[in-house]
Amino acid sequence: MNPITRTLNVDDLLLMALREDISSEDVTTNAVMPFACQGTVQLLCKQDGVIAGMDVFARVFTLLDDKTEVISYVKDGDEVSKGQLLATVNGDIRVLLSGERTALNYLQRMSGIATYTRSVAKLLEGTDTTLLDTRKTTPNMRIFEKYAVKVGGGQNHRYNLSDGVLLKDNHIGAAGGVAKAIGMARTYAPFVRKIEIECENLDMVKEAVEAGADIIMLDNMTPEQMKEAVTLIAGRAKTECSGNVTKENITKIADTGVDYVSSGALTHSAPILDISLKNLHPVEV
Repeated sequence: MNPITRTLNVDDLLLMALREDISSEDVTTNAVMPFACQGTVQLLCKQDGVIAGMDVFARVFTLLDDKTEVISYVKDGDEVSKGQLLATVNGDIRVLLSGERTALNYLQRMSGIATYTRSVAKLLEGTDTTLLDTRKTTPNMRIFEKYAVKVGGGQNHRYNLSDGVLLKDNHIGAAGGVAKAIGMARTYAPFVRKIEIECENLDMVKEAVEAGADIIMLDNMTPEQMKEAVTLIAGRAKTECSGNVTKENITKIADTGVDYVSSGALTHSAPILDISLKNLHPVEV
């Protein structure tokens, strides 16, 4: 079992998704399959990519019927190709039909994120810059989407608002300035918490350094401004670039010397990986 199903109880989220799709009954399946009948179906990849979420895919079916058998031929993180057989699912045909869409929704979404993340992470190979995700995730999908980022070769930023201090523009406005926001966070937060602050210009960067920020986010700066900011900070705080990060400009951003690059696109804009369940048929037992 991979970390997402071994260390975290995601069954409640999966059951919510199943209830969304089956509010009372699967009327179509019940019409054509009124009685239990054993069957098998193939999980086929329809485009090249990186697979993520195989255990989640399997768990959807076993929640419907724990006798369902999912035989996987790939594991999370594997690069897969168009036409490849990824798994075989065996069990009650009614379960295979009713669980199909929910199971595929998770697998396609997670694999799409892993695929896109892998393509971006490869652009940072050989640099000292680490690729991070953000909290720009689909509601109730964060644990799955952030796991997929890890599978693709990225790293996770804070998981939620309870996970770390990140002072953004509106927090700074509420506090009355950069130094005041940092000072208030330092007073309130446990000493083990690092304090990160978002800066939009070099004056804010200078103030953040002098106030003792642990991490300074360079928000929507040009590569030239970022390079100047990294020089100004001079190792006194970690640096993170955020805003308008694309595959086209990420190499230039890494060249500025920033420690981290965070990209909301990893989770909010990655297209799904096209995967299907095909060739379902009854089997004799």
